[in-house]
Amino acid sequence: MRLTKNLLALIVVAVGALYSLQGIGAIGGSFMTGQSQWLTIGIVVMLLGLAGLVWANRSRS
Repeated sequence: MRLTKNLLALIVVAVGALYSLQGIGAIGGSFMTGQSQWLTIGIVVMLLGLAGLVWANRSRS
């Protein structure tokens, strides 16, 4: 179960990174390219993914 949570969180981080890169215009070919709101959304999604990683790996007492 821990592996599944980690993989899901990493996918969320990757999607956030993709949104951010499209938002700054580094990746083209989408309606998101060069739109600053997608940079903001991407950063928020990446932070949620990182929080998910922390949650998935927290020690259980």
